[in-house]
Amino acid sequence: MRTMMKGKIHRARVTSARLDYEGSISIDTVLMEAADILPYEKVHVLNIENGARFETYAVEGERGSGEIGVLGAAARLVSVGDKVIILAYAVVTEEEAQHWQPRLVYVDEHNTIVKVKEGVLSH
Repeated sequence: MRTMMKGKIHRARVTSARLDYEGSISIDTVLMEAADILPYEKVHVLNIENGARFETYAVEGERGSGEIGVLGAAARLVSVGDKVIILAYAVVTEEEAQHWQPRLVYVDEHNTIVKVKEGVLSH
């Protein structure tokens, strides 16, 4: 078995950081669906601005809002406006891994989707 990246939201901007919450990351439902991320699914968040990396679970944000809200203790690791990468993974068989195609979602500065593709990352 292999753990493979299955979904990625690339360079999304943090729209809120709320320390006084139980914890998670709220993501615009449109972005979650595009990246194949389900509510309560484990995700890794990589902060491009400061190098912080953390894992949490996704919760649905308002559809079409562009919301990326870091909630709970992880709010200390981001600032509003920071660019982040949000990654979700799947455990697949060796055979499935040989032909695996992740879902890659690229957004603009308002967290609006500009491109969705399946396949290898560009270098």
